[in-house]
Amino acid sequence: MPRCGRKKKVARDYLEKLNNRTRGLESYQCRLEYLFEQPVFETKTLQKGVLYYIKDGGSSDTKTAKSLLRINFATRKEEEEKEQKYQDEYIFDGVWLTHIDYQVKEVKRYQSAESGKEGEAVDVFDLAAKNFPIIGFSKAEELEKNYDINQPVEKSEGGEKYAVLNLSPKADSEYKDYKTIELWIDDKLNLPAKIIATNADGDIYRVRFLEPKVNQKIDKKIFEYKIPKGFGVEIVPLKDK
Repeated sequence: MPRCGRKKKVARDYLEKLNNRTRGLESYQCRLEYLFEQPVFETKTLQKGVLYYIKDGGSSDTKTAKSLLRINFATRKEEEEKEQKYQDEYIFDGVWLTHIDYQVKEVKRYQSAESGKEGEAVDVFDLAAKNFPIIGFSKAEELEKNYDINQPVEKSEGGEKYAVLNLSPKADSEYKDYKTIELWIDDKLNLPAKIIATNADGDIYRVRFLEPKVNQKIDKKIFEYKIPKGFGVEIVPLKDK
């Protein structure tokens, strides 16, 4: 088999494992660490929190499947300073992204799809990927559609084994914010364990998914929210996005 063809096959084998796993993903919960680095300015910001995800109404390749995603950040650490409480929340429902910023007491709601039409809701992980470097949890064919994928490299870290895929956005990719992406796939779970993304300015985004709980019951009330009293609200319709 030609070397190029073999590389594509090996990468596709890993994507197929990933796809089989995400297709049956009904719920997911983990601790989340999100490190943003700007080497030019020698700055680092680390946020820690929890990620929750559930899906109803069919498999991940069914357009009408309803999914919900929530990220609750609880702390923030700048450089070598002490870690501080920092409440910052994101709720994705496939149509709207709602960001509740408790520091500035402001809520922003971004419409990402037409509402009121069956099958129009966007998969929440696809929606999240446009705001955070979180990929690999939705359909694997979306990765092949949007990225050039190099041959996987096997790595070990903390006694665990990972397959690392290096991705770069294609010219017509929907996700052009990042120049390169490293997707670390857990060898046991066949799900993303870590993502390292770099943008055109050299900024680095490191996301770690820790202590994952797969297909365990999650109370739907977690995805409910109320706008805190006194918070300003800004709504950005789809046509204005």
